[in-house]
Amino acid sequence: MQNFGEKVSFIWSVADLIRDSFKRGKYQDVILPFTVLRRLDCVLEPTKEQVLEAYHKYHGKLENLDPILCKQSGFAFYNASNYDFGKLIDDPKDLGANLKKYINSFSSNMREVLEKFDFPNTIDKLEEADLLFQVMEKFKTIDLHPDKVSNLEMGYIFEELIRKFNEALDENPGEHFTPREVIRLMVSLLLSQDKDSLKQAHITRTIYDPCCGSGGMLTIAKERILELNPNATVFLFGQEVNPETFAICKSDLYMKSEDGKDADNIKFGSTLSNDQHSDKSFDYLLANPPYGKDWKRDKDAVETEAQKTGSRFSAGTPRISDGQLLFLQQMLARMKSPENGGSRVAIVMNGSPLFTGDAGSGESEIRRWILENDWLEAIIALPEQLFYNTGISTYIWILSNKKLLQKKEKVQLINGSDFWVAMRKSLGDKRREISTEHIEKITAIFQDFEVSEVSKTFNSTDFGYRKITIERPLRLNFQVIPERIERVKEQTAFINLAVSKKKNPEMRKIEEDAGREQQKLILGVLNGLSDELYKDRKPLELLLKKAFKVENVAVKGALFKAILTGLSEKDETAEICRDKDGNPEPDTELRDTENVPLDEDIYDYFEREVKPHVSDAWINETVRDSKDSGVGKVGYEINFNRYFYQYQPPRELSEIEKDIQQVEGEILAMLKEMRE
Repeated sequence: MQNFGEKVSFIWSVADLIRDSFKRGKYQDVILPFTVLRRLDCVLEPTKEQVLEAYHKYHGKLENLDPILCKQSGFAFYNASNYDFGKLIDDPKDLGANLKKYINSFSSNMREVLEKFDFPNTIDKLEEADLLFQVMEKFKTIDLHPDKVSNLEMGYIFEELIRKFNEALDENPGEHFTPREVIRLMVSLLLSQDKDSLKQAHITRTIYDPCCGSGGMLTIAKERILELNPNATVFLFGQEVNPETFAICKSDLYMKSEDGKDADNIKFGSTLSNDQHSDKSFDYLLANPPYGKDWKRDKDAVETEAQKTGSRFSAGTPRISDGQLLFLQQMLARMKSPENGGSRVAIVMNGSPLFTGDAGSGESEIRRWILENDWLEAIIALPEQLFYNTGISTYIWILSNKKLLQKKEKVQLINGSDFWVAMRKSLGDKRREISTEHIEKITAIFQDFEVSEVSKTFNSTDFGYRKITIERPLRLNFQVIPERIERVKEQTAFINLAVSKKKNPEMRKIEEDAGREQQKLILGVLNGLSDELYKDRKPLELLLKKAFKVENVAVKGALFKAILTGLSEKDETAEICRDKDGNPEPDTELRDTENVPLDEDIYDYFEREVKPHVSDAWINETVRDSKDSGVGKVGYEINFNRYFYQYQPPRELSEIEKDIQQVEGEILAMLKEMRE
C-alpha cells in the first residue's frame, strides 16, 4: 500500500468482515476506534520495551509514574501493558479480555480519548459475532506508524473514512471536516496581514476552533505559522461535540508533540451551551460550523445567556434551524482586545448568514452588530461543488478588530466562484478544488484591496437599510342590509355577549340568557333601520347611537366597533375613516414597507419614491427601531450576487428561430424514419 487511496480502501474493507453482523450505520463504531488504536500501537512500538522496563522498575515505588513513562515513550502518553497487537492475536482465546486490559493500560489522558469510542461495548459485540479476532488480524497487517503514514496523510485517511460513513448514511460530513485547500485558503487570508510580525523572534501565538472536528484547521494553521517562523511557539485550542471526531483530533495531537499541551487544550462538549475556554482569548480563530443544523439542544442555555448584556449572544440569536451565526458570535467573543494585539477570524459558512432574516430579526441584528463594530474585513465567494457533502455556494468571512487603516469602515467582497480546477475523480459532491495558484491569487486580491471585476469595496453602512412602514387610509362604505347584519352576528364581540365565564351553572345561565336578550335587541334595532348606503362613517355612527339610545340598548366600545365592522365594506370612492382626533385610520390590508438606504433621509426617499405613486400614503412614525429609536427598523443584509451580477442580453430572435427550425427538422426526420 503505497498511497492514500489504497490505505483507505484497505481499512474500509473491514466493512466486508462485519457487514452481516453490523448495520451500515454502525460500521464506524468498529473501523474508527480500531484505526486509532492501531495507530497508537504502531507509534508506541519502538519504545515499548523501555516503557515496560521503567514501569516494572518504579511501579509501587513512585506515586506518579506519568512523567517517567512519558519520557520513555517519547510522547505525552504511554501504554504499560505487556500486550501489543501482535501479542493480543497470539492468544485468540482470551482476546476480548486481554484487549480490554490493553486499553485500560494506557495513561489516563489517552484513556479519556478512547472512552469516547465506547470500546468495551464494541469489543463485546465483536466477540458475540465471533469477529474480534478477524478484525484485529486485519488491522495488524497495516503499518500506521508516522514514519510510514504522516500525520497529514493520517488526517486525510480519517476524514475520508468519515466521509464514507456519512455518505452511506446520507448524513452531513461537513459537520466533521473541511477540504484541505479551503483550510489553506482560510489560513492564507488569515495570516496575510501578519507575515512580517510572525517572522519576529520569540513570538507566541494561539489558535482556536470552537467546532474543531478532527482538527484539520488547527493543525494546518499551526504548520503554516511554523513554516514562516520555525522558532515560533504556537498553542492550539478547540472544542468538539462529536465524540468520535473529538477522539480522533485529540489522539492525533497527542502523537504530534511530546508535552501533549495542544491535545490537553481540546475539550469535549457543546461550545454553545458549555464554552470550556470562556476565560481565554486567542490570536487567530478559524471554524467551519455545520450548515443548517439546529441548536435545539443548546436553546435554553443560549437564550439565557443572550439576555445578559455584553454576553456572547447578546447581539441576537438566529432562527433555531441554523446555528452558524452563533459560532461566529462565539469566535468574536474570544478575540483579544485591540490593546492586547487584537485578533483575526476566518469562518466558512453557506449563504444563509448573508441575508436570512428581515430588519429586526436575530440574524439581521447580528450582522448589524458586526458591521457597526467594523469587524468585517472581507467575504470571499467560493466555487460550488467544493465540499464533500454539498454543492451549494459557500463563503469565507474574514473578520478582525485590528484592521489596517485603509480598510477601516470598509468591507471587501471577492467573487472567487470561478477560481477552481476540476478533480480527476469526484468525492461525493466534491468535483472541484482550489489550486495553490488560485489560493495565492485570491490572497493577493485580498491584500491589494483594489476594485476589479472580482473585487468590490463598500462602506460598512452600504449593507444597512431602514425599513419604514407605509400606510394608506381606510375607506369604507356602510349599509344596514340583511347580508351585512348576518356579518354582525359573526363578530367576536357580538358572539361573546352570550358567553359566560361564570363557574356556577345558575349564574352562568342567567348571564348567557341576558346576553342573548341583548343580541335580540341589537338585531331588532338594526332591522328597523333603512338600507341607505353611507360613504362616510360619521353619519351612520350618529344614527346608530341615537337608535340604540331610543331602544335603551347598551352598546359601547368594542361591541359598537364590531357592529360597524359587520356593516362595512371596502370602497375606494368612500370618505377616509378618521379617529377621534381627526387623523386618518390606516388600512392594514394596504400596509406596505420600503427599505431606505441608511445614508438617505427617509422623508426625502418617501417624497421621491412613494408619494408620486400613492398620494394619500404616509409614514407610520410609531414603528421605531429598538436601538436608535429612529423611525423604522434598521436592518443589514449582504446580497452578494447582486454586486457581481452581469447582465446577459438575450440572443437575437433570428438565432432562436434558426435553432427552432433545426430542431423541428430533426423531429420531422425522426418521425419519417419511424414511419418507414
